[in-house]
Amino acid sequence: MLAAVAGAFAYVGTVDPNEPGHYPVCPLLKLTGTYCPGCGGLRSAHAFVHGDLGAAFSANAVATTGYFLFAVVWVLWLVRAWRGQPLRIRLAPAWWWGIGALLLVFTVVRNLPFGSALAP
Repeated sequence: MLAAVAGAFAYVGTVDPNEPGHYPVCPLLKLTGTYCPGCGGLRSAHAFVHGDLGAAFSANAVATTGYFLFAVVWVLWLVRAWRGQPLRIRLAPAWWWGIGALLLVFTVVRNLPFGSALAP
């Protein structure tokens, strides 16, 4: 899993998504002009790989937060594996509903005029 994530980040870090023609356009954005929760994620990953956390966060705040959460969970897994303990992360349904609500609010706000700071 880590090799796949590292490979994807290496590719996005090498091939700049800010230059047109390298990656497909978001279908929702192309058809409706509405930003989805993932819009700006490639630009965010590219900036993150290059150490520009401000640009990464401004391209997609949710994705950048996800990168940090992934790193924390990965380190937690390594520590528990080193100690011989399994890592089991079980989220109650309320957490999943909360994550879905957060993504919905993020999507709506970034498409409104006052939320343009969240738009990529």
